[in-house]
Amino acid sequence: MTEPCDLSALDARAAIGRRQLSPLELLESCLARIEATNGAVNAMVAMDADAARRRAAEIEQAIGRGDEVGLLAGLPIGVKDLQATAGLRTTHGSLLFKDNVPTQDELSVARVRKAGGVIVGKTNTPEFGAGANTTNRVFGATGNPFDPAKTCAGSSGGSAVALAFGQVTLATGSDYGGSLRTPAAFCGVAGFRPSPGVVPGVDRPVSLNPFSVLGPMGRTIADAHLLLLAQMGVDKRDPFSSERWIPGMLKGTDLGRLRVAVSPDLGCAPVDRRIAALFKERVGRFRHAFREVEEGAPDFSGVHEVFEVLRGVNFVAAHRGRLENARDLLDANVIDNTERGLQCTLADVARAHVEQTKLYRRVLAFFDEVDVLICPAASVSPFPHAQLYVEEVNGERMPTYMRWLAITYAPTMALCCAAAISCGVDHAGMPFGIQVIGPNGRDALVLEVAHALEQVLAADKETARPVPDLSLSSRNTDLPLHSDSAGRGPG
Repeated sequence: MTEPCDLSALDARAAIGRRQLSPLELLESCLARIEATNGAVNAMVAMDADAARRRAAEIEQAIGRGDEVGLLAGLPIGVKDLQATAGLRTTHGSLLFKDNVPTQDELSVARVRKAGGVIVGKTNTPEFGAGANTTNRVFGATGNPFDPAKTCAGSSGGSAVALAFGQVTLATGSDYGGSLRTPAAFCGVAGFRPSPGVVPGVDRPVSLNPFSVLGPMGRTIADAHLLLLAQMGVDKRDPFSSERWIPGMLKGTDLGRLRVAVSPDLGCAPVDRRIAALFKERVGRFRHAFREVEEGAPDFSGVHEVFEVLRGVNFVAAHRGRLENARDLLDANVIDNTERGLQCTLADVARAHVEQTKLYRRVLAFFDEVDVLICPAASVSPFPHAQLYVEEVNGERMPTYMRWLAITYAPTMALCCAAAISCGVDHAGMPFGIQVIGPNGRDALVLEVAHALEQVLAADKETARPVPDLSLSSRNTDLPLHSDSAGRGPG
């Protein structure tokens, strides 16, 4: 891969600023890569190439005039199909919105445009982001860039795949139970789950729900950080929004000063034995970089019930009317989550809130003793996308379709911020990722640690970020696509 679309976002932006790379040249490179690869993986599902070309030309002309062009000027961006894009189809992966074309951008999308980002198109997601396997009845399944027959995870799966293949330089994501981190791990890219309110979410049905956050994805943490700088900012329509300090440039902290905890399973998550063993081996490869590394994790007692109940409350708020009036148009995961929520009693909800508060305080206390916590970013290796979710781990049947995601949803329930970075490949030759986790509000530290650790990992061929083979995209993968999956939106 040596085309302009394979440049890092930082390098591409610098080249554009020096007038060594034209925004139109970069965009055409990305569009060519989409043309060459998207038929195999179905990552980009709604596009308006002509509008993107017009925007890139405007930015190129502005640069020529010496105008202020913005942090992301000329960078092709993919937007997760849960976020509204003015004039470009936004389906939420649902038949209920299959023909929806918003007239206004979602807030963070508007900020990306204002910063000069060129919106190339929408990236695939499961219906309303429910599930860690990117498939829906509007566009079909999205395949993994390293093996299109396997899942890219979800719900930000399309974004992760588009990044891995160089279809875009940056992409937006969102994260509740790991929707940003798991796809990053499965596809060999990076993502950052900010603390609540860093990227304001003003369209949530329940504003007093801090667990679902918007965040950036890139091929590296430095790239993701660049997108975060454009997305973030105070908006009081999000009650958790407040001024948070994020460095304007990542320099990479001195890892040798840090005390780090590592855990293969956070003491609460089902993790495939081979993944746990691989994590321990990989820790052995990077532990020298830190002052002190000890095994340990916060006390996540009760986290599964807390997650199931509070997630259920959110789904009832968002989807009860849809379940009652349009059940046949909803996919299985939305129905399951909403029905589980409807079974909860007031006592269940009250207890979940009490236990979540205790959990939050225990995790804060844990981070008084260590700087960051590192663990796997996914509990299993990528599996066939025809399998909706992980049904068992190490021979133990999972009680819900979400349980295999405990390695990511446990930190969510403690309001942690977390970076997912690539750490080589696993026993099956598929991408393997790790999480760098910090407490609520320590976003700057987590970003700096993840950035510095990426440099350590990149220097070891066993932990360096894997790059997908473009020839995979020419193979017939028989993805279960729907008739309109080519993805051209109106206009």
